[in-house]
Amino acid sequence: MKKVIVTGASGFIGKHTLKTLGQKGFEVHAVYSQVQPQINAMVKWYQANLLDTNQIKELFSKIKANYLLHFAWYAVPGKYWQAEENFLWVQSSLELLREFYQQGGQRVVMAGTCAEYDWRYGYCSEFITPRQPNTAYGICKQALQEMVKYYSDINQLSSAWGSIFFPYGTYEHPNRLVPSVIVSLLKGEVAKCSHGNQIRDFIYVQDAADAFVALLESDVMGVVNIGSGKPIAIKDVVYKIAHKFGRADLIKLGAIASNPREPALLVADVSRLSNEVGWRSQFDLDKGLDQTIAWWKKYQSGMK
Repeated sequence: MKKVIVTGASGFIGKHTLKTLGQKGFEVHAVYSQVQPQINAMVKWYQANLLDTNQIKELFSKIKANYLLHFAWYAVPGKYWQAEENFLWVQSSLELLREFYQQGGQRVVMAGTCAEYDWRYGYCSEFITPRQPNTAYGICKQALQEMVKYYSDINQLSSAWGSIFFPYGTYEHPNRLVPSVIVSLLKGEVAKCSHGNQIRDFIYVQDAADAFVALLESDVMGVVNIGSGKPIAIKDVVYKIAHKFGRADLIKLGAIASNPREPALLVADVSRLSNEVGWRSQFDLDKGLDQTIAWWKKYQSGMK
């Protein structure tokens, strides 16, 4: 039996892995902290504070999973980049890893971030681009990645690390770029944005989730970028959304100041994901945005 623990299972990417894991034959044990999950008969849910060592031990000894997919982290928009909570999650994640291994765990995949890379390089390759993070979030993720690698080597544990680029889609926090533009246009309000010249790598959230499941099922080790590999300017994404509403007149570029530390280019090399993991995207940007807009329309109408 393929038994998997998914942490952060009610979070943005975590919740999108559950159905795919079930379809792949996994017995899914999903962990959440505060956000009440949607009921799913295929999933066994556990509420736990993963910053509490005793709760980690109790949970992992009860489930005795052979797979671990770890998403849980502090991720409040606008706050997580420099939050002290990042350091707490390094400690927690190491305890999770240790307890998972001691209970017979065999394969672990943890969620990393493109913020681990040196952003001055723009194009991010797992084996070429230097790793020199400049935020507490990136530093803590990078430190954890190194520790997971060496812990796994010492104990002959199969492990991989998915470096996430720019996911968007259903259930995303409304303060993030794509949903903030959609919600503004749904209300007939001006969508205020930065200059939008920054080039990024956007991946639809279901694609990101499915890529993690494919990575979990594979025997690929080490860092693997989770992105589309397709560069696009932020302003082009914004106007693509606006054209779907027929309201390009509501887009106001330059209304929000951009962060001077923000890189001009940040795009993933997805060669490992496609060639070694064997994963292929199911959503191009148009299809992903259509799905996202439809979800927000439904969500907004349900709030009225």
